[in-house]
Amino acid sequence: MDYVIEMLNIRKEFPGIVANDNINLQVEKGEIHALLGENGAGKSTLMNVLFGLYQPERGEIKVRGKKVHITDPNVANGLGIGMVHQHFMLVDTFTVTENIVLGSEPKRWGTVNLRTAEKEVQELSERYGLNVDPKAKIRDISVGMQQRVEILKTLYRGAEILIFDEPTAVLTPQEIKELIEIMHNLVKEGKSIILITHKLKEIMEVCDRCTVIRKGQGIGTVNVSETNVNELASLMVGREVSFSTEKTPAKPAETYLSIKDLRVKDVRGVEMVKGLNIEVRSGEIVGIAGVDGNGQTELIEAITGLRKSDSGSITLHEKVITNLNPRKVAQSGISHIPQDRHKFGLVLDFPIGENMVLQSYYKEPFSKKGVMNFKNIYKKAQELIDEYDVRTPDSYTKARALSGGNQQKAIIGREVDRSPDLIIAAQPTRGLDVGAIEFIHKKLIEERDKGRAVLLLSFELDEIMNLSDRIAVMFDGKIVSDVKPEETNEQELGLLMAGNTAQKAGDQ
Repeated sequence: MDYVIEMLNIRKEFPGIVANDNINLQVEKGEIHALLGENGAGKSTLMNVLFGLYQPERGEIKVRGKKVHITDPNVANGLGIGMVHQHFMLVDTFTVTENIVLGSEPKRWGTVNLRTAEKEVQELSERYGLNVDPKAKIRDISVGMQQRVEILKTLYRGAEILIFDEPTAVLTPQEIKELIEIMHNLVKEGKSIILITHKLKEIMEVCDRCTVIRKGQGIGTVNVSETNVNELASLMVGREVSFSTEKTPAKPAETYLSIKDLRVKDVRGVEMVKGLNIEVRSGEIVGIAGVDGNGQTELIEAITGLRKSDSGSITLHEKVITNLNPRKVAQSGISHIPQDRHKFGLVLDFPIGENMVLQSYYKEPFSKKGVMNFKNIYKKAQELIDEYDVRTPDSYTKARALSGGNQQKAIIGREVDRSPDLIIAAQPTRGLDVGAIEFIHKKLIEERDKGRAVLLLSFELDEIMNLSDRIAVMFDGKIVSDVKPEETNEQELGLLMAGNTAQKAGDQ
């Protein structure tokens, strides 16, 4: 068998942890090959070795049968390997074309020839069915379109082997369908794709083979046509996983959060929340469904004190908390699991133990008369690390060294442990594997059953449908519909999210 990529006995270590323990990966030409594993299993590390961002301690890499040393990403590009990262690497103020050719600009008489570049980008875009506007500014296009720009960047540099790192994490259901179509087009043109994902349904739909990694070790490679979702899940986590979220009917009581006529602008001064009204009661989970960019981020930031609102009111327990600073909001009884865990959830260069008390380090028993008690801090941190299964060498490891999923579990542990009245959970399971998702969903339902109010923002319709007791659909800065999950379906929600409120799915 001729493989385009062979990674043989790859070992990669970090201080206190073996991320890849003699892993093998063999990718055939023209296939879509899934790389599946829990958070922290070592998937991204393995792909960063292939892309030249990390050097392995042991093992060898072959590209098209020849042994190679990939010392940096430029070497990888030269071998026809491109990587579409989970967090896009684009310059907001540049056009699509300027981003794609950055560093590889076509020049004429020593100056960049943008017209030639735009023509080349247009041709590439049409060839692979990507449909991007070469002249559009990055800041003006959707997240899905930005991802297409990242794909075009790799194709422009001649990539034959594409690595996609969690490519559907931030996409709408429609954009996911379009991405799957794009992947099929790439394979038809002879490209090979390695897909890092946690989403088992997508593997079943789009992949030919799947290599499973568990706790840094290769578990094996299976043909997707010969397996199923349950088998993949148990290979990944080493036990059976429940996909349905079990919960009793909600028993909502008093109104905890009340928002009236709220108006909020974004960083550019554009009004994104336009006279919004919503209520959340104790003992219920209210899910906000909507396409990204309809004011959800600005709404959450206004409630949590990260952004000032222009008018309207935010009330918690009949106490007005509009435009309070984040600490005062937290003290009033709100916990926040932020959408961007790096920017708002963690101090990445602090030990994970100290991150566990970011909301309470200034109170007893963690601090007395301004002097911090590190013994108590690390004792509490270890309890939360154990309870929430945060996989870390120890509580002194820097937060930045943990995988995204383990960083997320740490934040959720810290925020839930505070016993708040209202939990704001923004994308709480983004980038998490099925085992971790199951655990976090159970935790949020437990909190609801203790009488807490939960406001859930998620771009995963499965999650909204499974967890919510009520679904508030947000479009163009307003709540346009309030539906019960048992009385709707994904198609109807999709129509409502697109602003189609006049007709329901059944009337089409």
